[in-house]
Amino acid sequence: MSQSAAAPRSAATQSRNSFPATAEIRSHFPALQRTYNGRPVAYFDGPGGTQTPRAVAEAMVDYLYHHNANTHWNYPSSAETDAMLARARQAMADFLNAAPDEIYFGANATTLAFHTSRAIGMTLAPGDEIVVTELDHHANVGPWEALARERGVTLQVVKMDLASGTLDWNDFAAKVTPRTKLVAIGAASNALGTLNDVTRAALLARSVGALTFVDAVHFAHHQLADVQAIGCDFLTCSAYKFYGPHVGVMYARRAVLESLPYAKVAPASNLAPERAETGTLNHEGIAGTEAAVNFIASLAGCNGDRRERLRQSFDELHERSMALLERLWQGLSAVDGVTLYGPQPDAARTSTLSFTVAGVPSSEVASRLAEQGVFVSHGDFYAMTVVERLGLAPEGLIRAGCACYTTEEEIDRLVAGVRALN
Repeated sequence: MSQSAAAPRSAATQSRNSFPATAEIRSHFPALQRTYNGRPVAYFDGPGGTQTPRAVAEAMVDYLYHHNANTHWNYPSSAETDAMLARARQAMADFLNAAPDEIYFGANATTLAFHTSRAIGMTLAPGDEIVVTELDHHANVGPWEALARERGVTLQVVKMDLASGTLDWNDFAAKVTPRTKLVAIGAASNALGTLNDVTRAALLARSVGALTFVDAVHFAHHQLADVQAIGCDFLTCSAYKFYGPHVGVMYARRAVLESLPYAKVAPASNLAPERAETGTLNHEGIAGTEAAVNFIASLAGCNGDRRERLRQSFDELHERSMALLERLWQGLSAVDGVTLYGPQPDAARTSTLSFTVAGVPSSEVASRLAEQGVFVSHGDFYAMTVVERLGLAPEGLIRAGCACYTTEEEIDRLVAGVRALN
């Protein structure tokens, strides 16, 4: 081939070149026009809930204005609601690599976990064991603690390694025994950004015939989940962590879901997945959830199916966010008095970074940064055991997360704001 001839681009190169720049992505988020104290707001609170693109709000408004009805009745808006629910289940099935009848919706991940724990609890007896971890959000601890009190089952707690912010896998293997009936584990720590090997945890659970319950609420914003590859029986996530509304989503393996005695009123459907859903759902929020999945998929430059477009979008966004994390890590590590927590930037982690500033309570750090238009979270983020083990209760940590709309300039503003605290 002559030097003047253009080499054909690979599909990956074509996709990357057509992926929108951050500035274009930001144009979809009206919240980014907000100013505070005369400064544009930099939202680093994504781990607690991301901002929402215009398409999500428009889908919710369209549903409420034009299709608002309850389900399963013989008139157009009811049929349109049924169709919307079916589309949303398919969208989340693509998002998680599941079947649509394995997707069910609820108020939030915590509520879904408690509801399912009640059903699982009916199958347990004193002497049975449930394994949880110190690294988890308490939405995946509290429901199982309640079962320990109510059903007389034993809770085994896997230790975390404080230095690395990771789980102690030797302790994990020791805690999973023939008495184990369920392993509950987070796919990623919302406090430290640690990515956990949930596939390994599911293998341990299956080796003793136990179920696996994965909390992917923090994970689902950062990497594309795959329930088939994980081999889990349950997985929860929340749409408001990946640019959607406040709706909880759960995957439940159909055979397991159909075997559990879910609490429900007598006339309600006994078919999956409706048998696990109580009452009338948040239909407008579910419409927004479908729109959030489609928004992420729309960023990809490829022409594949929705799952493939999601994969390409997640790959590109992860690469961008980890570059931002590296910039933030390096910037904050150079500030006197700052202590960073969690795995190093080159380890398996998300782009969420928690830190403390010597002599300045986390609540004060958040307030003073907010004066500069930099919004960060503070506290324990319901990962209470992590904060306790780090010796940081009750004030906790300051947490900053990178999202698809985060810029290098915002990273530099955060670092400058922390430096000015001293």
